[in-house]
Amino acid sequence: MSTVLVWLRHDLRLHDQPVLQAAGQLGAQHLLPVVCLPDVQASTPWGFARIGPHRRAWLANTLQNLLKRFQDLRSQLCILNQPAAIALPVLARTVGATTLVCEDIAAPEEQAEVAALRAAGLQVHTVWHSSLLHPAQLPWPVAQLPAVFTPFRQAIERAGLQPAAPLPVPAALPPLPPELPTASPDTPAQALAALAGLPPAADARSAFPYLQGHLQGGESAALAHLSQYLERGLPHSYKRTRNGLVGLDYSSKWSPWLATGALSPRQAMAQLRQFEATQGASDGSYWLWFELLWRDYFRFLHLQHGRTLYRARGLGPARATPHDDQRFAAWCAGQTGQPLVDAAMRELAATGYLSNRLRQVAASYLIHDLACDWRAGAAWFEAQLLDYDVYSNQGNWLYIAGRGTDPRGGRRFDPFKQAATYDPDGAYQRLWGTA
Repeated sequence: MSTVLVWLRHDLRLHDQPVLQAAGQLGAQHLLPVVCLPDVQASTPWGFARIGPHRRAWLANTLQNLLKRFQDLRSQLCILNQPAAIALPVLARTVGATTLVCEDIAAPEEQAEVAALRAAGLQVHTVWHSSLLHPAQLPWPVAQLPAVFTPFRQAIERAGLQPAAPLPVPAALPPLPPELPTASPDTPAQALAALAGLPPAADARSAFPYLQGHLQGGESAALAHLSQYLERGLPHSYKRTRNGLVGLDYSSKWSPWLATGALSPRQAMAQLRQFEATQGASDGSYWLWFELLWRDYFRFLHLQHGRTLYRARGLGPARATPHDDQRFAAWCAGQTGQPLVDAAMRELAATGYLSNRLRQVAASYLIHDLACDWRAGAAWFEAQLLDYDVYSNQGNWLYIAGRGTDPRGGRRFDPFKQAATYDPDGAYQRLWGTA
């Protein structure tokens, strides 16, 4: 096989990269890695940009690092500023390729992209690798996945299942095709600058100050952050501090890099197991495994249910889905009049990050107190969050709305009780109490 395209999607890294391995197993003589940039002009049905400034800046930093990583291997990352269904068939014809390898993503739009490429005549090989455990490892077929997370986790742990060892960074890659595309109007640097747009202002209050210091997008920063987190012994305190609201170290902060694929969950877990072997296991280190299993569960739910997870009714019976544009706009702006929720929404808009605890509180308030459509909230989080992940975002909003697999039929969090428990002195609300 002469030339194979490697289309990188939510797996923007070189370590533990099964897509590169699969391309090599196809016998590629030439290999061309490629990324298709998102449409930054796209808007949601709710009237706001689909990808906000923080996500744009984070992705641009991630791709800048990936460019360098490929250059270090004497290769090149081709950056295309068009939808994959349009750009990749043209690129394939230019370089004489008929085969493309990419990550398998079990969400409707991502599946449609692959279908369009196959309809255009490309042979597309998809590789599932975003989860800690592979679906083939599970004790049941995905179609028989337990309807609740706890039995899923218990069965995994009873079976003693562990993820495969992460793949090393390749020592070398097949050479680039001789028929490289001619220079585009935009250089990679120009394309990434256009993606990033005007950089958001840094905010010293941020719990994830990615615009300052070492917290950059990309694989290099991801691996450095993982190593320092373990070296400082922070897994031992994770369970105790994970519901914190202020500061960097209350949680692992792995999620922004996991979301772009700059960090492999298997790599994180392998290094966590090494940490436990030398520093001892604890409730805190176990809870990191627990959270990664939740991440897996939302992925397997997509394999099981697919497009039905995106209906207004979700997995439940048909019922009304009320919405109020004015109340929704006030929620987005942090102007509902509920102090904890407003503080959370201001933090999200200013920094692109929000603690897991406050994501649940804010989502609950929108759905159960403001009586707004859960899909509008999911779209707002998609636009704003640095660590937006299609599987976890959809799964968590369904869970709070009672339209997913939660046996309780939804979760309402009393914001006053949550504030009393997690912000008893009001420090967080004062920190974000002004717009």
